[in-house]
Amino acid sequence: MNIQGKKVCVFGAGKSGIGAAALLLKVGAFPLIYDGNDKLKPEEVLKKIESPENIQVVTGEFSKKLMDKIDLVVLSPGVPMDLPVVKSIQDAGIPIWGEVELAYRFGSGILMAVTGTNGKTTTTTLLGEIMKNYHPETFVVGNIGVPYTKVAAKTTENSVTVAEISSFQLETVSTFHPKVSAITNITEDHMNRHHTMEEYIRVKERITCNQTPDDFCILNYEDQILRKFGETIKPKVIYFSSSRVLREGIYLDRGRIMYRDGQAEREVVDTADLKILGLHNYENVMTAAAMAICIGVPVECIQETVKSFKGVEHRIEYVTEKNRVAYYNDSKGTNPDAAIKGIQAMNRPTLLIGGGFDKQSSYDSWIREFDGRVKYLVLIGQTKEKIAKAARACSFPADKIILCEDLKEAVEKCALLALPGDAVLLSPACASWGQFDSYEQCGDKFKEYVREL
Repeated sequence: MNIQGKKVCVFGAGKSGIGAAALLLKVGAFPLIYDGNDKLKPEEVLKKIESPENIQVVTGEFSKKLMDKIDLVVLSPGVPMDLPVVKSIQDAGIPIWGEVELAYRFGSGILMAVTGTNGKTTTTTLLGEIMKNYHPETFVVGNIGVPYTKVAAKTTENSVTVAEISSFQLETVSTFHPKVSAITNITEDHMNRHHTMEEYIRVKERITCNQTPDDFCILNYEDQILRKFGETIKPKVIYFSSSRVLREGIYLDRGRIMYRDGQAEREVVDTADLKILGLHNYENVMTAAAMAICIGVPVECIQETVKSFKGVEHRIEYVTEKNRVAYYNDSKGTNPDAAIKGIQAMNRPTLLIGGGFDKQSSYDSWIREFDGRVKYLVLIGQTKEKIAKAARACSFPADKIILCEDLKEAVEKCALLALPGDAVLLSPACASWGQFDSYEQCGDKFKEYVREL
């Protein structure tokens, strides 16, 4: 579809929507930004755009009159496909693209895309560092914080774009085609959006839907869903494993990450030389390394980069030590499976702060990891009673469960209870919405409260 001169409605006035509107201007379309929040001031939205003269902002009700004026809708990732207004747009025969689809259509060069329930931010960040060290014209975008639409127009045939892609973004792709894709793992998440595990899996697997036998897909061999999926897709599959030696692929063997291409075996890195901790992080290293190898990055370059990599903010991030108690920020642990990784990485008795917005998750598997690791479970947010009930049902001592009104109180309570040699870990196992705008804000507040102790 040629969108030059077309009226395009960008659905959502957040960071993604702003990026999409700016790109549409550059390619000759006439963007209109729509947001259902009728308290949003159009002039505040327009301030965020360099050349807002040809952009209209509409808030409140999405009227039929408005629908009749538009040729295309670009959905921001936060807008569910099953909203009645989106259904109405579909019924009217108006094409719907996601912001990632829009960016891809106007981007150039090699695209490398990472999805998965957990590990995608660390994997994407590390892969971005590897590629920057090898290829100067590298962009790191997507769910990681920089909208793909913001850099798409800057890319050239010589560019490499490394993208973190969420399930929300994959709902609306049609021509999106990475040269190298990866799915780190698939566990229950976002049931409030996708409703069933089957639908969540289907959407995640769409990252490969346009790939060919000339492309590559990196999959977790220890994930039964992905192992089976790898048998059905067109791109060349490279598995990674932290549990066994693979005949072909990348794997952990006696503390060393090894790569085997079917014939020769080569050491990528000794995990003792890494600055990031935990088995889940070794899997992230394997994924990023395998993706880089697929497009010809020398192992020496990969090795140098992964050895110096310090991880990402808000993911088992060391904050400080006070009174011989270590504080860790794992606010990125926004679902039970991600939060499990935080618990598993702790090498001290731990006071765990959890709770937040309810994504309709089950917390039993997370709680079962507490045994011998968690001294106190300190809970906040909408889910605190639900998690407390689940913890008692899993035989976690009721007198070790503490309910707090907010994060500040939780930090102060932990400081009173912690003994020298203990750790305090913020790892919510829930979304941060309700008390915070994002997991980043939650993590920043945690660090602020810790430093004030």
